[in-house]
Amino acid sequence: MVDIKFMLDVVMKQRQFKSQDHWNRKLLEAHQQRMVHSLRRHAYENSPFYQQFHTGLYDAPLDQLPALTKAHMMNQFDSLVTDRAVHLEDVKKYMEDQERSHYFLGRYVINATSGSSGHPAVVLWSRGEWAATMASAFARTPIPFSFIQKRKLAQIASTTTFHMSAQGGTSAQNLLMPTLLLAATEPLGSMVRRLNDWQPDLLIVYASMGRILADEQLAGRLKIAPQTVMVGSEVLTAETRRRIEKAWGKPVFNNYAATEAGGIAIECDQHRGMHVMEDLVMVENVDKDNQPVPPGVFGDKLLVTPFYKRMQPLIRYTIEDRVRFSSEPCPCGRPFKLIDAIEGRIQEVLSFPRAGGGEVRIHPLIFHNLLDMLPVSGWQVVQETDGLHILLAHGHGALDDSQIESSMKNALATQEAVAPRIQVQRVDAIPQTIAGKAPLVKSNLASASH
Repeated sequence: MVDIKFMLDVVMKQRQFKSQDHWNRKLLEAHQQRMVHSLRRHAYENSPFYQQFHTGLYDAPLDQLPALTKAHMMNQFDSLVTDRAVHLEDVKKYMEDQERSHYFLGRYVINATSGSSGHPAVVLWSRGEWAATMASAFARTPIPFSFIQKRKLAQIASTTTFHMSAQGGTSAQNLLMPTLLLAATEPLGSMVRRLNDWQPDLLIVYASMGRILADEQLAGRLKIAPQTVMVGSEVLTAETRRRIEKAWGKPVFNNYAATEAGGIAIECDQHRGMHVMEDLVMVENVDKDNQPVPPGVFGDKLLVTPFYKRMQPLIRYTIEDRVRFSSEPCPCGRPFKLIDAIEGRIQEVLSFPRAGGGEVRIHPLIFHNLLDMLPVSGWQVVQETDGLHILLAHGHGALDDSQIESSMKNALATQEAVAPRIQVQRVDAIPQTIAGKAPLVKSNLASASH
């Protein structure tokens, strides 16, 4: 059933957000101050959690407030939300109900993470808040949206009911956009056939799946001609971007979002980095002690404050991604800061014994630089108790496993790390998470210790 009121809300908010692209920095910062003040006032009036969490800090600057973690949010769920009719146990029962209505309590959209990082999250959006999230997607991304000129969308991501991408795809269908939703875990042959039949104008994929499909296109098995290709949810490496652009002859638009906060940043047609949607969310790039880091320097995590989330306010919410803000403005003229690099989740930073004692942390970029140019459709570095496993999928040319192992050992040595046993493994496909993602770097040491 088409929700006309929701559609009109999306259209109105889309127009509003597009107009804000033309602000200058002074207007933007004044807007941010108003939105943060309004959000905090709402939280202090309606959330018992924030009344206690921010005791004595009601008038303090935002950067002096304590950070909120996912575990803390979930442990205090019932007292954090501002609707006293909402209880976590009822939400869980609703999610398990096979005959549930479209909206929880008739008014809330639910997103949930798989919990792959150890702390699953449940996030509620009012219909108005979800309309703002969808509107930002159409206003700030290259997704063409028109009630008159229909563009066919193919989205390949998680189709798990409460995953953010699945909810977004369903909402796109409700907005009368012809949409093909495919699970990233679907067999590749079936995926190629269905895409060939659908012939999408717009393709939205995980970065790792975009690389695989680009190889299928270059091999002549996939025969589609999307006008726009957008990737997200995973680190987009330079080689993956190159292959996708070679396959379809179109520049790739990189997108950065989080289940809890919605859209955070998106590339414009200048492709100098991703514009942070600073009129919709405050994003602080900080070190491990929550102190700000300057442009040009990677932080240890982000603290995000979405302005439009009033039902489940997230004030200085921790997202453990290592990102770098650019020190240069974008030529497009938008007032928003640019993210020019993402190293990935802090969980993807591997630790090894340091030569001479102690411990050294190896960032994913070390592995990207070594493995990304290999003629394979995918790769993954997995840290296990018995050493480091390098998974390579569908090699296209001559590969010397022993040379790869030796190069990896040397790369670790340059970082003063004591290299463990290193083993290259050829696989048919890179293992995916329950959401269909294929992280490039992961450690199984923590799970092995339990």
